Amino acid sequence: MLPVGIVGLGLPLAVGGLAAWLTMGSMAVYGALIQPPLAPPSWVFPVVWSILYLLMGAASALIWKSDVPQAEKQRALRLYAVQLACNFVWPLLFFRAGWYGTAFLWLLLLLALVLAAMKAFRQIRPLAGNLLVPYVLWLLFAAYLNAAVWWLNG
Repeated sequence: MLPVGIVGLGLPLAVGGLAAWLTMGSMAVYGALIQPPLAPPSWVFPVVWSILYLLMGAASALIWKSDVPQAEKQRALRLYAVQLACNFVWPLLFFRAGWYGTAFLWLLLLLALVLAAMKAFRQIRPLAGNLLVPYVLWLLFAAYLNAAVWWLNG
C-alpha cells in the first residue's frame, strides 16, 4: 500500500495532469484572445497549478492522517474530492469548449466548494486549511481573468 502522503500529493497532480492533457493545444487559442490587464504569460499557469496541487495534496494528507473521528474526516475529504472534481471540469469548459460564461459560473461554484473544504480542514487541522489559502487567492484571480476574457471576447 502506498503511503498517504504520496497518494495525497499524487491524486491532485494526476487530476490536473489529465485536465491538461485533455485541453492540450488550447493555450494557443487562449493566447489569441483579447487579454485583460494583469493576464500572466502562459508559462505561469502550469507552474502555479503544480504548486497549488501539491499544497492541496499535502492538506488532504494531513486530514487523512488526523486523529479526529472518522465521520468528521470523511466529511472534510468528501468536500475536498467534490472540489477536485469541480476543478477538473473547469479547464474543459473554459479551454476545450470555449464556454467562458459557463466556466465563470463553474469557477464560482469551485470557489464556494474550496472555501467549504478549507473551513472543514481548518476545524480538523488549521495548517491543512491554511494550505488552501493560496488556492483560494488564485481562484479569485482566475475568476477575474475568466470574467474579463468572457467580457472582452463574448
